[in-house]
Amino acid sequence: MSAIPTLRLSLGPVLFYWTRERYADFYREAADWPVEIIHLGESVCSRRRDMKLDDWLGIGRELIQSGKQVVLSSLNLIESEADLRDLRKLCDNGEFLVEANDQSALQRLSAAGLTFVAGAALNLYNPATLAVLSRLGMQRWQAPVEMSRVDLVRLLDDCRQQGLDAPCEVFAYGHLPLAWSSRCFTARRYQKPKDRCQFVCQKHPEGLALRSQESQQVFTLNGIQTLSGACQDLRHEVSDMAEMGVNVARLSPRPTGMAEVVEAFDAARRGELPSPDPLSLVDAEVCDGYWHARPGMDHSRATPPE
Repeated sequence: MSAIPTLRLSLGPVLFYWTRERYADFYREAADWPVEIIHLGESVCSRRRDMKLDDWLGIGRELIQSGKQVVLSSLNLIESEADLRDLRKLCDNGEFLVEANDQSALQRLSAAGLTFVAGAALNLYNPATLAVLSRLGMQRWQAPVEMSRVDLVRLLDDCRQQGLDAPCEVFAYGHLPLAWSSRCFTARRYQKPKDRCQFVCQKHPEGLALRSQESQQVFTLNGIQTLSGACQDLRHEVSDMAEMGVNVARLSPRPTGMAEVVEAFDAARRGELPSPDPLSLVDAEVCDGYWHARPGMDHSRATPPE
């Protein structure tokens, strides 16, 4: 297989609630990984305040010294005036590009004439919307996580016909972020009110498994966020992604085994996937159903039941 030099790798923001020490250790290691872009910041719950904006900026400055492009990710759900104040500080940081994950961030960034990344939660499905955001300063956009390969090919073709060339990013590895709620599922699991949750989600650095009666992990609960039970794994699709015109493959951080995940995707974009290739990179079920226009929890390379 030939190398795929045009496809870059990015680390998405950590979706789970880790300790300050775990964040510091993780990004210290990530500085040496073969990823070009690293997203920082809290994108899930505004109550997770162990890390302040200045802490993220400090980590970002260190990563810049290692040659990484740093992007600050905004919250997906703004619920209060305090959230808006923090969002304004984030957007006005003056150093790093910001990923807009809701309309509040989009309005703030575009009104200030700042360039930005458009996150998957903005649900960008058509070239007309992408054209508007490009005029407002969008530098890159992430396809919705449930968008299939066929639909993305069609959308990218339509964009090219209209002269739109904003780079496209695809969520290639990790628990798929599916929904956000004003309720906190983890606090409810521990019978605590949301505003006095005692940060119990920190006990679950990769979320709470929600299983079916058949013991299949259907979803992962992460505070106010619902994610897929299985990890999306598109490393076998990176060659096809590059040919389609996808520019960036996003890898969502996990607390263990992430160095191996990055190494596997880096090998895949260089055309060096091992054979035989292990089905799962780490101890988790994998899926790629959405990419193949099937139920999201499906996996195209799974061995069919006898």
